[in-house]
Amino acid sequence: MIIHLKQSIDSNRAAEIAKQLKAIIFKKDGQHVLITGYALKSIPDDVINEVADSWVFENDIQLASNKYISDKREVSIGNTTIGGNTKNTILIGGPCSVESEEQIRSSAELLKELGLGTLRGGCYKPRTSPYSFQGLGLEGLQLLAKMREEYGLNIITEVRDATHVHDVIEHSDVIQIGAKAMYDQGILRACAKTQKPVLIKRGFGTTLKEFVQAAEFVLSGGNPNVLLCERGLRTFETATRFTLDLCGVAWLQEHVNLPIILDPSHAMGYAYGVPALSRACVAMGIDGLLIEAHPNPSLAKSDASQQLDHNGFRNLLNDITPVAQSVGYKIV
Repeated sequence: MIIHLKQSIDSNRAAEIAKQLKAIIFKKDGQHVLITGYALKSIPDDVINEVADSWVFENDIQLASNKYISDKREVSIGNTTIGGNTKNTILIGGPCSVESEEQIRSSAELLKELGLGTLRGGCYKPRTSPYSFQGLGLEGLQLLAKMREEYGLNIITEVRDATHVHDVIEHSDVIQIGAKAMYDQGILRACAKTQKPVLIKRGFGTTLKEFVQAAEFVLSGGNPNVLLCERGLRTFETATRFTLDLCGVAWLQEHVNLPIILDPSHAMGYAYGVPALSRACVAMGIDGLLIEAHPNPSLAKSDASQQLDHNGFRNLLNDITPVAQSVGYKIV
């Protein structure tokens, strides 16, 4: 249950009510908001006169539910706003990993050339094998921050674990929580304490309910700026890396109030399929697209097979622009 207390209720009394109801509490627009488990279906008689409004739910998808907020939330990334009624699809580009200043500068120049504003690049890589490239760490974050300063770009980069979450929050404009870190409550709770946008990738064995409940950790901590990213599920199929769940995206659009980003690069696993998947994604009226692009994919230190070269990225932008226009959206 979500409970909005009356504006006249002071912080001490709000804390008492939260303790009584075993609720999480935060303040929104000067009003105390309480969230309990979904098992609570009615407000106790001794509290009801202090309540301005309340919502009952059938599960713990609450703050993200469109039964609570019927309109899609707006999230600002630098000077760009997505969600709400903006009809913007943000195209986020850049390499899987930051490998050198020359490489990430080339990616930054590509985005500026194309009039795009958000650069991605991994610095802490949650690799399956301990022998694979693990990222440049803090050095990579500093390179991304340098590109932001020189080119005026927004930066999105991934948190691998809670040991460096505060460094990522400090250096990035959007904090990415990857598929392998989606359940890490240390990361989720740290991201709840900032107001920077947080992009949560769906785990490859995660249900839609579990996916959205990860977002609830951030929302219930007081950060409303959450983006959901579908990046493919592990199925019986072995010809592609994962299976992009567009059915799940349709469900999220129907039931959830958060902007939705899609990552066809990780889903497909092979660059040849990324443009066609991107067209399909954009045709759904999504809020963002995350595409991996590298100056020379054959030399990439991670996920080489799925990264477009820069000409491929230019062509992809040309391909998806009319598709976006056909459904009333604009690539930004």
